[in-house]
Amino acid sequence: MSRRRIWRWLWCLPVLVGAWLLGVALYIIQVGHRDQAAKSDAIIVLGAAAYDAKPSPVFEERIKHGIDLYRRGLAPKLIFTGGYGGVDARFSESQVGKRYAEKHDVPEGAILIETASRTTKQNLTEAAALMRDNGLHRAIVVSDPLHMARAMRLAREAGIDALGSPTPSTRFRGFGPRLRFLLQEMYFFHRDRILDAV
Repeated sequence: MSRRRIWRWLWCLPVLVGAWLLGVALYIIQVGHRDQAAKSDAIIVLGAAAYDAKPSPVFEERIKHGIDLYRRGLAPKLIFTGGYGGVDARFSESQVGKRYAEKHDVPEGAILIETASRTTKQNLTEAAALMRDNGLHRAIVVSDPLHMARAMRLAREAGIDALGSPTPSTRFRGFGPRLRFLLQEMYFFHRDRILDAV
């Protein structure tokens, strides 16, 4: 191979990598703007940080959206996911979500929780087990817009017939926080594919 051809390939490589990364970013953004909410058996609200008995602003947005979908009659069950954030935590994330929902007039019998998960993958694996145990098949998955692409892929891997419904608002406001969230999701997009290929 001539030196000129080598330099041409070296020049093209960053362009190709940049185009690929742009495509991944646009895919994540596109999925995050797609609301598929429709009649289902359950609504899965993915966990996020909680401060003792109070949900973080991010988690509160997810809980509110899950409750709204429930009130619209799209599913008879709400599933809250998320374990204990630390050794001193009094409540798991899912317990915080359940308490919040009950305070907003969702009956206890309409709520299922799991308290073991710490990651998105575990959230959905545990939710899938709850669904199997309760004869539920189709679920609406609720999370932040930029988190939806990964959440939907992991839901399908867990065996859930999943529809995505991102929160209509997000606490990740401003260019900086949104960019950091997007870069994080782009990292997980590639990391998970590399691990799947190993």
